[in-house]
Amino acid sequence: MSKKSVRIITLGCSKNTVDTEHLLGLIQNDLEVIPEDADPPYVDYLLLNTCGFIGDAKEESVQAVLQAAALKAQGRAGSLMVFGCLSQRYAAELPSLIPEVDAWFGARDLAPVARALGVEPAAGGAVTRWLPPRGKGYAYLKISEGCDRRCSYCAIPFIRGAHRSVPIEELVQEATLLASSGVKELILIAQDTTYYGLDLYGRRALADLLQSLSAVQGIEWLRVHYSYPADFPQDVLEQMAVNPKVCKYLDIPLQHISDRVLDNMHRHIDSGKTRSLIRAFREKVPGIVLRTTLIVGHPGEGEEEFEELLDFVRESRFERLGAFTYSEEEGTYGAQHFKDDVPQEEKQRRLDKLMSVQRDISMEFNGSRVGSLETVLVDDFVNGAYICRSQFESPEVDGEIIVTSKEPLRVGDMVKVRITAADEYDLTAETI
Repeated sequence: MSKKSVRIITLGCSKNTVDTEHLLGLIQNDLEVIPEDADPPYVDYLLLNTCGFIGDAKEESVQAVLQAAALKAQGRAGSLMVFGCLSQRYAAELPSLIPEVDAWFGARDLAPVARALGVEPAAGGAVTRWLPPRGKGYAYLKISEGCDRRCSYCAIPFIRGAHRSVPIEELVQEATLLASSGVKELILIAQDTTYYGLDLYGRRALADLLQSLSAVQGIEWLRVHYSYPADFPQDVLEQMAVNPKVCKYLDIPLQHISDRVLDNMHRHIDSGKTRSLIRAFREKVPGIVLRTTLIVGHPGEGEEEFEELLDFVRESRFERLGAFTYSEEEGTYGAQHFKDDVPQEEKQRRLDKLMSVQRDISMEFNGSRVGSLETVLVDDFVNGAYICRSQFESPEVDGEIIVTSKEPLRVGDMVKVRITAADEYDLTAETI
């Protein structure tokens, strides 16, 4: 008797990607896994892992559910199920709005989803994760779930719940499993990676985790994402400075620099401490690459506060920077207590101006690397060139290094290259 088939479409962030791979790990021995990018004529179970963070992401998820419902109506799917952040956030409303969906699940527990697929998760079993058959040189490692922060604009705490760290020994098991499939780089993610360990060990333990993961054979790079600036654990910088496997790269969303806006955001840090933190990064980890995320148009941001933000970006010279316009989210403190009084056209103007400033900074940084020798990880092969990254680029959010090589390379290889040219986003290089 052949196995029933399952296909999962994942929307949203890398944390959802990890959830999908964990779910597939639970069911992979009992069901036939159909790749997400396949277009089969029929699948027994079609699942969507949704995002419900901000307006655009919610709209994308709703449209994807409707498209999946259309596939079911055409007879191309037997059962349609939805889980993740959107269905967690709107559990009461969605079933009546989209009745074509057979079952709705939240974002905090994958076991009910597995059971709906006819698989009973083993109690206290070994760490499981689905490993894509094509393989990649990197993987995301979710080190905790939920968030105890209460930023005024953010809906994550009431979607994902309170902060819960994954024990170090379980993460080492998962890292070992990933390394056995050829993964060389682990990207540590969470709603707040610097909060890691407080609930389990009574202290911040991210540095301990980095040290433990660096002992896993086959893992060459460890990259830290989504760090919260308030009460940043300084021992993490020590790991970056002395541990050769910890990338000199840090993703730390700062959101703003104006004290007025930071206070409205409930970020629990002011402009002076933010600047001191950036100085500490640069001094304690020479050559560190900083990536940050900023929000423009937040309540309390007038022209003066926006100009202060521009000056801060020029002063700090972040090598990597992403920015978004403020999106009022129902149920958050900001939606209940602040007026979203910056017109969307003005938000977009500020965003465009900010990114124009950042493009010049990024171009200067990339240009300074021309002629240098760097180790890169091969991610893909497209149109006769290899798509690679160094320790200073994270996948999906940063630029790439386009490498030419006389000798064939494989995805997951780590090779030495010489940077030959640069633009504000990408670099080109040749193997040595």
